[in-house]
Amino acid sequence: MNPIWPILGGFLNVAAVLLIAPFCEGVLRKVTAIIQSRKGPPIWQPYFDLLKLLGKEDIESGESPLMQRFAVYLSLATVLTLACLIPMGFPAPMNGAGDALLLIYLLTLVGVCTLLAGLAAGSTYSLLGTSREMMAMIALEPLFAVAIVIGAVKTGSFRLDTVLNGSVYGAGLPLSGLIMLAVMILSFQAFVQRVPFDIAEAETEIMEGALMEYSGPKLALFKYAQMAKLVIYSGLFVTLFVPWGNGLVFPLGWLVFWAKVLVLVLLVTLVAATHARYRIDQAIRYFAGLLAVAVGALVLASYGL
Repeated sequence: MNPIWPILGGFLNVAAVLLIAPFCEGVLRKVTAIIQSRKGPPIWQPYFDLLKLLGKEDIESGESPLMQRFAVYLSLATVLTLACLIPMGFPAPMNGAGDALLLIYLLTLVGVCTLLAGLAAGSTYSLLGTSREMMAMIALEPLFAVAIVIGAVKTGSFRLDTVLNGSVYGAGLPLSGLIMLAVMILSFQAFVQRVPFDIAEAETEIMEGALMEYSGPKLALFKYAQMAKLVIYSGLFVTLFVPWGNGLVFPLGWLVFWAKVLVLVLLVTLVAATHARYRIDQAIRYFAGLLAVAVGALVLASYGL
């Protein structure tokens, strides 16, 4: 393969995530407003918000400014690295640079960046948000890891191009794949930190949680990373569970991929607009139950079911 293609594909994936992520956030806000009988902001409002924050003064009020800056840049960099490992309508650009285990580590690192940000800020609200984020991560993050491992078990490989190709289903529609699909649907709202599982942020309770002490450009980059996270997790869900049409020639396969991502964003919006926020104890029990079911699906997959 010509080495220029992975580079161009990586740039295309990163550019697509950076451009489409604020649009998805705008769609989410607008559809939420319509469901709740409000006019709502224009779809382009997230772009304006990011530009406004980037133009503000960068005030550092936390206990560890160096760690604050590090957490911000690491968060966005991790999300954009994930974009290069996911097939978004064409083969993953950096398929040969890592495997499914690296994908799991990077997904976990995205959440760790939020923990670092809250600890570096050191305020009461940020520490409360950090503690909630940590508790949720312990019960939630293993779910996506189990889904990826089931795909690896089905294919007998940790290669990204085999695992991220509807591999959870394996041959036909095995019981383990169907169970894992149900688990991921029920937990997806939590992965993208939307209502009813935006417990670590909870604007009406702890005022942005871990990001309480952030402002200006650093807040803009964190918000950008959160918007991109919605796109990345949606893309992962599509490649693992809804791969049909991804093998079409470019740009048709690319357009089909983003159409499926937009449908998933609309489903996230519908759930967020019609549900109330869970308490942290309710969420932990919910995640623990799903994790037990996911482990059962992994056992079934190991037996070829």
